[in-house]
Order: sequence, then structure tokens, then C-alpha cells
Amino acid sequence: MKSKPLWIRLDSMASNLTFSIRKLITFYISVNLAIFTSVIALNAASQKGQITNLPIPRFVSLKTSKGNIRRGPSLSHKIDWVLVVPDIPLKIVEEYEHWRRVVDYEGASGWIHYSLISGARTAMVLKDMESLHKKPSYDSVIKANIQANAIGQLGECNKNWCFLKFSNEKGWVNREFLWGLTEGEIR
Repeated sequence: MKSKPLWIRLDSMASNLTFSIRKLITFYISVNLAIFTSVIALNAASQKGQITNLPIPRFVSLKTSKGNIRRGPSLSHKIDWVLVVPDIPLKIVEEYEHWRRVVDYEGASGWIHYSLISGARTAMVLKDMESLHKKPSYDSVIKANIQANAIGQLGECNKNWCFLKFSNEKGWVNREFLWGLTEGEIR
């Protein structure tokens, strides 16, 4: 009769041991999963182009007055559309040899030869009649109202405002109404 309580204790100990091992394995998996997802997030945030070793995505501008956008990264691929606005900002999302996959402000994408783009930064105003301010504040003097799709040379940017230089005017625009910057970019 004394052996029965011994078996109960052993079963109880085995049960507690199994429960402890399960907790340890669950903890181990949770920690490794957290580390793994952090590494993936860091890699996505710091992705570099295979050819240039520059950040992907990044913004550039059209260097010429005309640029063919192709379906694939070679001259043998069909031209889907032609860019005809010099200095238009383009987002590079992929690289392949001498070709860059770009996205425009409307979300259209295709491949362009790297010789047609420049690292010079520009931004496009998305809101019609957006105010161009003397200083980075809504309380500042309004120097002009900018038409939608106007393109300016991008200067300094803080959390809320960017300095743009147009052909005949320069000033600050709320970055909420600009296309040509990565999220959170400070210049």
C-alpha cells in the first residue's frame, strides 16, 4: 500500500517536470520569434541595392526631358509609357544591372535606364493651391500658392515642413502635401 503514494508522487513530479519543460520551450520559441521578427524588420528598413549599395527605396529625379519606362530591365522590353516632365521625382524600388525599377507619384511602375535619372532631389506638390510659406509655420507669411503637380528642388526638411525652390520662388511647404520623400526623412 505504501507504493501507491510513491507512484502518485512520481506522476505528479513527471507532470510538473513536463509542464516546466513546456513553459521553457514556449519561452524559448517566443524569444527567438521576437528576435527573428526584429532582424527582418531591421533588414527591411536598411535594405540596400545590390548594384549601388544605396538605400532601397530611395528617391531620384528624371535627369532628361524624356525617359522611357519599360516592362523589364532591358532595351528589348516593351516601352509602357514615356516620362516627359524633367525633374519629376521617382522612387527606386529595385535595381538590376544598369536598370532601376521606379514608381511615380500615381503608383505606376516600370524600369528606366540609370543614365536617365539623377540623384538630385525634387518633390512634387500634390495639393492644388498649397501655400508656400516664408518660414516653416502656418503662422508665417504666405509667399505664393503652388499649383498641384508643381515640382521644386528639395532642400531642408524637418518633421513637418520642407524647403522647396521653384524657378521663381522659394519657401516652406507642409510635407504632408509633398511626394518625393521617404516616410520620416529629415534632411
